[in-house]
Amino acid sequence: MQHCDTLIAPRWCVPVEPTGVVLEDHAIAITDGRIVAVLPLEKARAAFQPTVTVERPEHVVIPGLVNTHTHAAMTLFRGLADDMPLEAWLHEGIWPAERRWVSAEMVRDGTELAIAEMMRGGITCFSDQYFYPEIVAEAAVDLSMRAVVATPVVEFATGWARDVQEYLQKAADLVHDPYADHPLITTAFAPHSTFALSDESFSALRVLADQLDVRVQIHLHETATEVDISIRDTGRRPYERLVDAGLVNRSLLAVHAVHMNDDEIARFAEAGVSVVHCPNSNLKLASGIAPIAKYRSAGLNVALGTDGAASNNMLDMFSEMRTAALLAKASANDAATVTASDALRMATLGGASALGVERVTGSIEVGKWADIACVDLGKLNSQPIYDVVSQLVYAVRADQVADVWTAGRHQLENGRFTGIDTDALLQRSNEWRDRIAASGEIQ
Repeated sequence: MQHCDTLIAPRWCVPVEPTGVVLEDHAIAITDGRIVAVLPLEKARAAFQPTVTVERPEHVVIPGLVNTHTHAAMTLFRGLADDMPLEAWLHEGIWPAERRWVSAEMVRDGTELAIAEMMRGGITCFSDQYFYPEIVAEAAVDLSMRAVVATPVVEFATGWARDVQEYLQKAADLVHDPYADHPLITTAFAPHSTFALSDESFSALRVLADQLDVRVQIHLHETATEVDISIRDTGRRPYERLVDAGLVNRSLLAVHAVHMNDDEIARFAEAGVSVVHCPNSNLKLASGIAPIAKYRSAGLNVALGTDGAASNNMLDMFSEMRTAALLAKASANDAATVTASDALRMATLGGASALGVERVTGSIEVGKWADIACVDLGKLNSQPIYDVVSQLVYAVRADQVADVWTAGRHQLENGRFTGIDTDALLQRSNEWRDRIAASGEIQ
Protein backbone atom coordinates (compact mmCIF):
# COMPACT_ATOMS: atom_id res chain seq x y z
CA MET A 1 0.00 0.00 0.00
CA GLN A 2 1.32 3.42 -1.01
CA HIS A 3 1.40 6.41 1.33
CA CYS A 4 -0.16 9.73 0.34
CA ASP A 5 -0.64 12.95 2.27
CA THR A 6 -4.30 13.53 1.41
CA LEU A 7 -7.07 11.51 -0.17
CA ILE A 8 -10.09 13.55 -1.30
CA ALA A 9 -13.24 11.49 -1.74
CA PRO A 10 -16.11 13.54 -3.27
CA ARG A 11 -19.32 12.35 -4.96
CA TRP A 12 -18.18 13.79 -8.30
CA CYS A 13 -14.96 15.02 -9.88
CA VAL A 14 -14.84 17.25 -12.97
CA PRO A 15 -11.19 17.23 -14.05
CA VAL A 16 -11.82 19.64 -17.01
CA GLU A 17 -9.25 17.77 -19.07
CA PRO A 18 -10.50 15.74 -20.90
CA THR A 19 -13.41 18.04 -21.75
CA GLY A 20 -16.87 16.89 -20.72
CA VAL A 21 -15.77 14.14 -18.34
CA VAL A 22 -17.56 13.78 -14.99
CA LEU A 23 -16.17 11.11 -12.68
CA GLU A 24 -18.44 9.69 -10.00
CA ASP A 25 -17.16 8.06 -6.80
CA HIS A 26 -13.53 8.73 -7.63
CA ALA A 27 -10.76 9.95 -5.33
CA ILE A 28 -7.80 12.29 -5.74
CA ALA A 29 -4.55 11.35 -4.02
CA ILE A 30 -2.10 14.13 -3.15
CA THR A 31 1.54 13.82 -2.09
CA ASP A 32 4.03 16.67 -1.60
CA GLY A 33 1.49 19.13 -2.95
CA ARG A 34 0.93 17.35 -6.27
CA ILE A 35 -1.77 15.08 -7.64
CA VAL A 36 -0.41 11.54 -7.78
CA ALA A 37 -3.58 9.64 -8.74
CA VAL A 38 -7.20 10.06 -9.82
CA LEU A 39 -8.95 6.71 -9.59
CA PRO A 40 -12.16 4.97 -8.46
CA LEU A 41 -12.70 5.32 -4.74
CA GLU A 42 -12.54 1.61 -3.90
CA LYS A 43 -9.28 1.23 -5.79
CA ALA A 44 -7.93 4.32 -4.02
CA ARG A 45 -8.75 2.88 -0.61
CA ALA A 46 -6.94 -0.32 -1.54
CA ALA A 47 -3.93 1.42 -3.05
CA PHE A 48 -3.26 4.33 -0.67
CA GLN A 49 -2.72 4.85 3.02
CA PRO A 50 -3.41 8.56 3.46
CA THR A 51 -2.41 10.74 6.37
CA VAL A 52 -5.73 12.59 5.94
CA THR A 53 -8.92 11.51 4.19
CA VAL A 54 -11.46 14.20 3.27
CA GLU A 55 -14.93 12.72 2.70
CA ARG A 56 -17.34 14.98 0.79
CA PRO A 57 -20.39 12.86 -0.16
CA GLU A 58 -22.56 15.69 -1.60
CA HIS A 59 -19.77 17.62 -3.26
CA VAL A 60 -18.04 18.03 -6.59
CA VAL A 61 -14.31 18.57 -6.91
CA ILE A 62 -13.07 20.86 -9.68
CA PRO A 63 -9.74 22.47 -10.52
CA GLY A 64 -9.18 25.66 -8.57
CA LEU A 65 -10.61 28.58 -10.55
CA VAL A 66 -8.18 30.89 -12.34
CA ASN A 67 -8.97 34.61 -12.17
CA THR A 68 -7.03 35.76 -15.20
CA HIS A 69 -7.33 39.52 -14.63
CA THR A 70 -7.45 41.43 -11.36
CA HIS A 71 -6.28 44.56 -9.65
CA ALA A 72 -6.39 42.91 -6.24
CA ALA A 73 -5.53 45.88 -4.00
CA MET A 74 -8.51 47.79 -5.41
CA THR A 75 -10.76 45.91 -2.99
CA LEU A 76 -10.16 48.97 -0.81
CA PHE A 77 -11.79 51.14 -3.50
CA ARG A 78 -14.85 48.88 -3.78
CA GLY A 79 -17.91 51.10 -4.28
CA LEU A 80 -15.85 54.30 -4.47
CA ALA A 81 -16.86 55.39 -7.98
CA ASP A 82 -19.88 53.39 -9.03
CA ASP A 83 -22.31 54.04 -11.90
CA MET A 84 -19.84 55.84 -14.16
CA PRO A 85 -18.59 55.02 -17.69
CA LEU A 86 -14.98 53.89 -17.96
CA GLU A 87 -13.32 57.18 -18.93
CA ALA A 88 -15.09 59.15 -16.20
CA TRP A 89 -14.60 56.31 -13.75
CA LEU A 90 -10.84 56.45 -14.37
CA HIS A 91 -10.26 60.20 -14.63
CA GLU A 92 -12.73 61.43 -12.02
CA GLY A 93 -12.87 58.55 -9.58
CA ILE A 94 -10.10 55.96 -9.58
CA TRP A 95 -6.95 57.75 -10.72
CA PRO A 96 -7.38 60.62 -8.20
CA ALA A 97 -7.96 58.06 -5.45
CA GLU A 98 -4.87 56.12 -6.52
CA ARG A 99 -2.68 59.23 -6.54
CA ARG A 100 -3.80 59.97 -3.00
CA TRP A 101 -3.88 56.53 -1.42
CA VAL A 102 -1.80 53.92 -3.22
CA SER A 103 1.19 52.84 -1.11
CA ALA A 104 2.92 49.64 -0.12
CA GLU A 105 0.69 49.47 2.97
CA MET A 106 -2.50 49.95 0.96
CA VAL A 107 -1.46 47.34 -1.62
CA ARG A 108 -0.61 44.81 1.08
CA ASP A 109 -3.91 45.23 2.94
CA GLY A 110 -6.06 45.37 -0.19
CA THR A 111 -4.36 42.36 -1.75
CA GLU A 112 -4.75 40.22 1.36
CA LEU A 113 -8.45 41.09 1.49
CA ALA A 114 -8.77 40.14 -2.20
CA ILE A 115 -6.92 36.86 -1.77
CA ALA A 116 -9.21 35.84 1.07
CA GLU A 117 -12.31 36.76 -0.94
CA MET A 118 -11.07 34.88 -4.00
CA MET A 119 -9.97 31.81 -2.06
CA ARG A 120 -13.34 31.67 -0.29
CA GLY A 121 -14.91 31.47 -3.75
CA GLY A 122 -12.74 28.62 -5.04
CA ILE A 123 -10.06 30.68 -6.82
CA THR A 124 -6.57 29.25 -6.41
CA CYS A 125 -4.69 31.36 -8.99
CA PHE A 126 -5.01 35.02 -9.95
CA SER A 127 -3.23 37.32 -12.35
CA ASP A 128 -2.67 40.76 -10.89
CA GLN A 129 -1.87 44.06 -12.52
CA TYR A 130 -1.14 46.79 -10.00
CA PHE A 131 1.46 48.99 -8.43
CA TYR A 132 3.95 47.60 -5.89
CA PRO A 133 3.85 44.15 -7.53
CA GLU A 134 6.57 42.93 -5.17
CA ILE A 135 4.11 43.48 -2.31
CA VAL A 136 1.42 41.56 -4.22
CA ALA A 137 3.86 38.66 -4.62
CA GLU A 138 4.77 38.73 -0.92
CA ALA A 139 1.09 38.67 0.08
CA ALA A 140 0.38 35.75 -2.25
CA VAL A 141 3.30 33.76 -0.88
CA ASP A 142 2.40 34.53 2.74
CA LEU A 143 -1.21 33.41 2.19
CA SER A 144 -0.22 30.47 -0.06
CA MET A 145 -2.04 31.62 -3.17
CA ARG A 146 -0.82 31.03 -6.73
CA ALA A 147 -0.31 34.32 -8.58
CA VAL A 148 0.91 35.72 -11.85
CA VAL A 149 2.24 39.12 -10.85
CA ALA A 150 2.20 41.51 -13.80
CA THR A 151 4.26 44.65 -13.39
CA PRO A 152 2.50 47.87 -14.46
CA VAL A 153 4.14 50.01 -17.14
CA VAL A 154 2.95 53.56 -17.84
CA GLU A 155 4.53 56.83 -18.95
CA PHE A 156 3.64 58.88 -15.88
CA ALA A 157 5.23 58.94 -12.45
CA THR A 158 3.62 57.24 -9.45
CA GLY A 159 4.72 56.51 -5.92
CA TRP A 160 6.24 53.26 -7.21
CA ALA A 161 8.25 54.46 -10.23
CA ARG A 162 9.21 57.72 -11.94
CA ASP A 163 9.28 56.85 -15.65
CA VAL A 164 9.10 54.01 -18.17
CA GLN A 165 12.76 53.09 -17.66
CA GLU A 166 12.23 52.61 -13.94
CA TYR A 167 9.01 50.62 -14.45
CA LEU A 168 10.82 48.29 -16.85
CA GLN A 169 13.86 47.95 -14.62
CA LYS A 170 11.72 47.09 -11.60
CA ALA A 171 9.83 44.57 -13.73
CA ALA A 172 13.09 42.93 -14.78
CA ASP A 173 14.28 42.83 -11.16
CA LEU A 174 11.09 41.05 -10.11
CA VAL A 175 11.53 38.43 -12.83
CA HIS A 176 15.07 37.62 -11.70
CA ASP A 177 14.86 37.81 -7.93
CA PRO A 178 13.40 36.23 -5.91
CA TYR A 179 10.70 34.64 -8.08
CA ALA A 180 12.58 33.11 -11.02
CA ASP A 181 11.78 29.55 -9.89
CA HIS A 182 9.16 30.09 -7.21
CA PRO A 183 6.49 27.35 -7.08
CA LEU A 184 3.64 29.85 -6.57
CA ILE A 185 4.72 33.04 -8.36
CA THR A 186 5.08 33.80 -12.06
CA THR A 187 5.82 37.27 -13.42
CA ALA A 188 4.63 39.22 -16.46
CA PHE A 189 4.58 42.75 -17.92
CA ALA A 190 1.39 44.81 -17.85
CA PRO A 191 1.39 48.01 -19.89
CA HIS A 192 -1.87 49.64 -18.86
CA SER A 193 -3.20 50.39 -22.35
CA THR A 194 -2.07 51.81 -25.68
CA PHE A 195 -2.95 55.35 -24.60
CA ALA A 196 -0.64 55.03 -21.59
CA LEU A 197 2.55 54.32 -23.59
CA SER A 198 4.35 55.81 -26.57
CA ASP A 199 5.48 53.73 -29.54
CA GLU A 200 9.07 54.04 -28.31
CA SER A 201 8.10 52.69 -24.90
CA PHE A 202 6.26 49.77 -26.44
CA SER A 203 9.35 48.91 -28.47
CA ALA A 204 11.53 48.97 -25.35
CA LEU A 205 9.02 46.79 -23.51
CA ARG A 206 8.92 44.27 -26.35
CA VAL A 207 12.71 43.92 -26.40
CA LEU A 208 12.86 43.34 -22.64
CA ALA A 209 9.88 40.95 -22.63
CA ASP A 210 11.55 38.89 -25.36
CA GLN A 211 14.85 38.84 -23.48
CA LEU A 212 13.21 37.72 -20.24
CA ASP A 213 10.66 35.43 -21.93
CA VAL A 214 7.68 36.81 -20.03
CA ARG A 215 4.10 37.36 -21.11
CA VAL A 216 2.51 40.74 -21.74
CA GLN A 217 -1.03 41.59 -20.72
CA ILE A 218 -2.77 44.83 -21.66
CA HIS A 219 -6.22 46.43 -21.52
CA LEU A 220 -7.11 46.49 -25.22
CA HIS A 221 -10.15 47.77 -27.13
CA GLU A 222 -12.07 47.95 -23.86
CA THR A 223 -14.35 50.75 -25.05
CA ALA A 224 -15.33 52.28 -28.38
CA THR A 225 -14.05 55.60 -27.06
CA GLU A 226 -10.58 54.14 -26.57
CA VAL A 227 -10.51 53.04 -30.20
CA ASP A 228 -11.83 56.39 -31.47
CA ILE A 229 -9.24 58.37 -29.49
CA SER A 230 -6.42 56.19 -30.78
CA ILE A 231 -7.53 56.72 -34.38
CA ARG A 232 -7.85 60.47 -33.80
CA ASP A 233 -4.46 60.85 -32.13
CA THR A 234 -2.33 58.29 -33.98
CA GLY A 235 -4.23 57.36 -37.12
CA ARG A 236 -4.21 53.72 -35.95
CA ARG A 237 -6.45 51.46 -33.93
CA PRO A 238 -4.87 50.29 -30.64
CA TYR A 239 -4.47 46.80 -32.10
CA GLU A 240 -2.44 48.23 -35.00
CA ARG A 241 -0.07 49.95 -32.61
CA LEU A 242 0.63 46.62 -30.91
CA VAL A 243 1.25 45.00 -34.29
CA ASP A 244 3.72 47.75 -35.17
CA ALA A 245 5.49 47.22 -31.85
CA GLY A 246 5.84 43.47 -32.47
CA LEU A 247 3.69 42.55 -29.48
CA VAL A 248 0.95 40.56 -31.21
CA ASN A 249 2.15 37.02 -30.60
CA ARG A 250 1.51 33.96 -28.44
CA SER A 251 2.74 35.78 -25.33
CA LEU A 252 0.05 38.47 -25.50
CA LEU A 253 -3.04 38.55 -23.28
CA ALA A 254 -5.62 40.98 -24.64
CA VAL A 255 -7.73 41.97 -21.64
CA HIS A 256 -11.36 42.90 -22.37
CA ALA A 257 -11.04 42.99 -26.21
CA VAL A 258 -14.64 44.16 -26.50
CA HIS A 259 -14.40 46.12 -29.75
CA MET A 260 -12.45 43.95 -32.20
CA ASN A 261 -13.31 43.65 -35.88
CA ASP A 262 -13.30 40.41 -37.86
CA ASP A 263 -9.87 40.99 -39.40
CA GLU A 264 -8.32 41.65 -35.98
CA ILE A 265 -9.94 38.52 -34.57
CA ALA A 266 -8.54 36.42 -37.41
CA ARG A 267 -5.04 37.87 -36.96
CA PHE A 268 -5.21 37.32 -33.20
CA ALA A 269 -6.10 33.68 -33.81
CA GLU A 270 -3.26 33.26 -36.30
CA ALA A 271 -0.80 34.77 -33.81
CA GLY A 272 -2.01 32.62 -30.89
CA VAL A 273 -3.13 35.54 -28.70
CA SER A 274 -5.32 34.79 -25.67
CA VAL A 275 -8.32 36.95 -24.77
CA VAL A 276 -9.28 37.66 -21.17
CA HIS A 277 -13.03 38.22 -20.93
CA CYS A 278 -14.30 40.27 -17.95
CA PRO A 279 -18.06 40.27 -18.59
CA ASN A 280 -19.38 41.75 -15.34
CA SER A 281 -16.91 44.64 -15.33
CA ASN A 282 -17.68 45.38 -18.99
CA LEU A 283 -21.41 45.40 -18.22
CA LYS A 284 -21.10 47.61 -15.15
CA LEU A 285 -18.96 50.21 -16.98
CA ALA A 286 -21.19 49.94 -20.08
CA SER A 287 -18.10 49.11 -22.13
CA GLY A 288 -19.95 46.67 -24.38
CA ILE A 289 -20.18 42.92 -24.92
CA ALA A 290 -17.15 41.05 -26.24
CA PRO A 291 -17.88 38.79 -29.24
CA ILE A 292 -16.92 35.58 -27.46
CA ALA A 293 -18.67 33.30 -29.95
CA LYS A 294 -16.55 34.79 -32.74
CA TYR A 295 -13.37 34.38 -30.69
CA ARG A 296 -14.06 30.74 -29.99
CA SER A 297 -15.09 30.04 -33.58
CA ALA A 298 -11.80 31.54 -34.73
CA GLY A 299 -9.89 29.24 -32.37
CA LEU A 300 -8.82 31.84 -29.84
CA ASN A 301 -8.17 30.76 -26.27
CA VAL A 302 -10.63 32.64 -24.06
CA ALA A 303 -10.06 33.05 -20.32
CA LEU A 304 -12.17 34.75 -17.66
CA GLY A 305 -11.34 37.46 -15.16
CA THR A 306 -13.23 39.53 -12.63
CA ASP A 307 -11.23 42.73 -13.14
CA GLY A 308 -10.79 44.71 -9.93
CA ALA A 309 -13.36 45.10 -7.15
CA ALA A 310 -13.61 48.83 -7.95
CA SER A 311 -15.19 48.12 -11.35
CA ASN A 312 -16.88 44.80 -10.64
CA ASN A 313 -17.48 44.98 -6.89
CA MET A 314 -17.14 41.18 -6.60
CA LEU A 315 -14.23 38.81 -7.14
CA ASP A 316 -16.55 35.92 -7.93
CA MET A 317 -15.63 33.56 -10.77
CA PHE A 318 -18.89 31.61 -10.51
CA SER A 319 -20.69 34.83 -11.37
CA GLU A 320 -18.28 35.44 -14.27
CA MET A 321 -18.88 31.94 -15.67
CA ARG A 322 -22.63 32.36 -15.62
CA THR A 323 -22.58 35.86 -17.08
CA ALA A 324 -20.10 34.90 -19.79
CA ALA A 325 -22.22 31.97 -20.91
CA LEU A 326 -25.48 33.93 -20.89
CA LEU A 327 -24.04 36.95 -22.72
CA ALA A 328 -22.50 34.77 -25.40
CA LYS A 329 -25.79 32.99 -26.00
CA ALA A 330 -27.78 36.22 -26.23
CA SER A 331 -25.30 38.12 -28.40
CA ALA A 332 -24.84 35.20 -30.84
CA ASN A 333 -28.56 34.30 -30.80
CA ASP A 334 -27.46 30.72 -30.15
CA ALA A 335 -28.20 28.97 -26.85
CA ALA A 336 -25.46 26.39 -27.50
CA THR A 337 -22.64 28.77 -28.36
CA VAL A 338 -20.98 28.68 -24.91
CA THR A 339 -22.03 25.63 -22.93
CA ALA A 340 -21.60 25.13 -19.20
CA SER A 341 -18.59 22.91 -19.94
CA ASP A 342 -17.10 25.65 -22.13
CA ALA A 343 -17.54 28.26 -19.40
CA LEU A 344 -15.92 26.04 -16.76
CA ARG A 345 -12.95 25.42 -19.03
CA MET A 346 -12.57 29.16 -19.65
CA ALA A 347 -12.49 29.68 -15.87
CA THR A 348 -9.86 26.99 -15.26
CA LEU A 349 -7.60 25.58 -17.96
CA GLY A 350 -8.33 28.45 -20.35
CA GLY A 351 -7.02 30.89 -17.77
CA ALA A 352 -4.01 28.74 -16.95
CA SER A 353 -3.16 28.49 -20.67
CA ALA A 354 -3.49 32.25 -21.13
CA LEU A 355 -1.07 32.81 -18.26
CA GLY A 356 1.40 30.14 -19.37
CA VAL A 357 0.91 27.99 -16.27
CA GLU A 358 -1.20 25.23 -17.84
CA ARG A 359 1.51 22.63 -17.16
CA VAL A 360 1.15 23.07 -13.41
CA THR A 361 -2.50 24.04 -12.80
CA GLY A 362 -5.93 24.47 -14.38
CA SER A 363 -7.06 20.82 -14.46
CA ILE A 364 -7.07 17.78 -12.20
CA GLU A 365 -4.32 15.68 -13.76
CA VAL A 366 -1.57 13.53 -12.34
CA GLY A 367 1.63 15.52 -11.94
CA LYS A 368 0.01 18.94 -11.59
CA TRP A 369 -0.05 20.91 -8.36
CA ALA A 370 -3.11 20.06 -6.27
CA ASP A 371 -4.95 23.36 -6.84
CA ILE A 372 -8.46 22.14 -6.11
CA ALA A 373 -11.87 23.48 -5.08
CA CYS A 374 -14.64 21.37 -3.57
CA VAL A 375 -18.21 22.63 -4.01
CA ASP A 376 -21.23 21.59 -1.93
CA LEU A 377 -24.13 20.77 -4.25
CA GLY A 378 -26.40 19.70 -1.40
CA LYS A 379 -28.02 23.14 -1.12
CA LEU A 380 -31.56 24.14 -2.01
CA ASN A 381 -30.50 26.24 -4.99
CA SER A 382 -28.47 23.42 -6.58
CA GLN A 383 -30.98 20.59 -6.20
CA PRO A 384 -32.02 18.34 -7.84
CA ILE A 385 -28.93 17.37 -9.82
CA TYR A 386 -29.29 16.17 -13.41
CA ASP A 387 -26.07 17.66 -14.81
CA VAL A 388 -23.23 18.47 -12.42
CA VAL A 389 -21.45 20.92 -14.72
CA SER A 390 -24.65 22.81 -15.49
CA GLN A 391 -25.26 23.19 -11.77
CA LEU A 392 -21.75 24.55 -11.28
CA VAL A 393 -22.14 27.23 -13.93
CA TYR A 394 -25.81 28.17 -13.77
CA ALA A 395 -26.88 27.52 -10.17
CA VAL A 396 -23.97 27.48 -7.72
CA ARG A 397 -23.08 30.46 -5.52
CA ALA A 398 -19.50 31.18 -4.48
CA ASP A 399 -20.31 30.56 -0.82
CA GLN A 400 -21.01 26.91 -1.67
CA VAL A 401 -17.27 26.31 -1.93
CA ALA A 402 -16.50 24.09 1.04
CA ASP A 403 -12.80 23.30 0.62
CA VAL A 404 -9.82 24.76 -1.23
CA TRP A 405 -6.33 23.33 -1.64
CA THR A 406 -3.46 25.30 -3.15
CA ALA A 407 -0.42 23.18 -4.00
CA GLY A 408 -1.91 20.54 -1.70
CA ARG A 409 -2.28 22.86 1.26
CA HIS A 410 -5.78 22.77 2.76
CA GLN A 411 -6.59 26.49 2.83
CA LEU A 412 -10.35 26.33 3.33
CA GLU A 413 -11.71 23.39 5.30
CA ASN A 414 -15.45 22.84 5.35
CA GLY A 415 -16.06 26.56 4.86
CA ARG A 416 -13.47 27.81 7.35
CA PHE A 417 -10.05 29.26 6.65
CA THR A 418 -7.17 27.33 8.14
CA GLY A 419 -4.54 30.07 7.92
CA ILE A 420 -6.18 33.44 7.26
CA ASP A 421 -7.40 35.73 10.04
CA THR A 422 -10.50 37.24 8.47
CA ASP A 423 -11.27 39.34 11.55
CA ALA A 424 -7.95 41.14 11.14
CA LEU A 425 -8.60 41.65 7.43
CA LEU A 426 -12.02 43.16 8.11
CA GLN A 427 -10.56 45.44 10.78
CA ARG A 428 -7.91 46.79 8.41
CA SER A 429 -10.52 47.21 5.67
CA ASN A 430 -12.68 49.29 7.99
CA GLU A 431 -9.67 51.40 9.00
CA TRP A 432 -9.01 52.19 5.32
CA ARG A 433 -12.67 53.08 4.81
CA ASP A 434 -12.52 55.49 7.73
CA ARG A 435 -9.31 57.11 6.46
CA ILE A 436 -10.58 57.56 2.93
CA ALA A 437 -14.03 58.75 4.02
CA ALA A 438 -12.54 61.21 6.51
CA SER A 439 -10.44 62.82 3.77
CA GLY A 440 -13.56 64.38 2.30
CA GLU A 441 -12.59 63.26 -1.19
CA ILE A 442 -15.62 61.00 -1.66
CA GLN A 443 -18.50 62.83 -3.29
